Amino acid sequence: MSNAKIIDGVVVSKQLREEVGRRAAALTAKGVTPGLAVVLVGDDPASAVYVRNKVKACEQHGLFSTLDRMPASVTEHELLTRIRQLNEDPTIHGILVQLPLPPHIDSHKVIEAIAAGKDVDGFHVANAGALMTGRPQFRPCTPYGVMKMLEAYGLSATGKHAVVIGRSNIVGKPMALLLLEAGATVTMCHSKTVDLSSLTKSADIVVAAVGKRNVLTGDMVKPGATVIDVGMNKNDDGKLCGDIDFAGVSEVAGHVTPVPGGVGPMTITMLLVNTLESAERAFRDGTVRPTT
Repeated sequence: MSNAKIIDGVVVSKQLREEVGRRAAALTAKGVTPGLAVVLVGDDPASAVYVRNKVKACEQHGLFSTLDRMPASVTEHELLTRIRQLNEDPTIHGILVQLPLPPHIDSHKVIEAIAAGKDVDGFHVANAGALMTGRPQFRPCTPYGVMKMLEAYGLSATGKHAVVIGRSNIVGKPMALLLLEAGATVTMCHSKTVDLSSLTKSADIVVAAVGKRNVLTGDMVKPGATVIDVGMNKNDDGKLCGDIDFAGVSEVAGHVTPVPGGVGPMTITMLLVNTLESAERAFRDGTVRPTT
């Protein structure tokens, strides 16, 4: 019997997307439509689905998007040339290159080639550094989505002990920085951490982001804690599941996110938010002229 309240990412996402739609319409009325350029290299089916969902979300909420589909054989030089063209396009406010890229292309070089002011994923070293120094321009979409979920459910991080499991540049590290910025005391755990459960048992907030099933079980959770599951795995039946043992954790935690329907919908929503904010910033700074 589950005691935990479910943090519903679909509901939070819907509220935020409605706000995006309103703000995008207001900006479009001034002559600037927020624009997102998506670049997809190769024919990875999972990437194609993600990209389709991102493009569709833009169109549904008053943003416009362009999609560049490039073959897996594209050279690094050709990809970098295209990114430079998008950097210079005043109608584009966000650029997203769908990862992973084919092995012959250096993804670090590609991310660094995106103009920092259009890096709506928040992965550029300038944006990572800005987040580190407490002056973020773009927050990475998944951790930003997690913070919005906590906010929507009135779960303040101030004064709380938060444990982040996972140290990736995409989720773990920026998640720790955003929790720190929100006033939490943060412990980062990973594959080399000794006695993980002794740390998670003292945590008020646990974020699991390692891409490994059952990394967090019910006996590792403090009663009443908030548990956020960022993982995307398949169980033995081939169904989507997260990093936590949902059934076990739900009996102990106060709040928990499901997979699917938790953090997933928030990632694309925050991409829309970042693109919109980029367009608003460009309009304010006068770096885009209204289209007549």
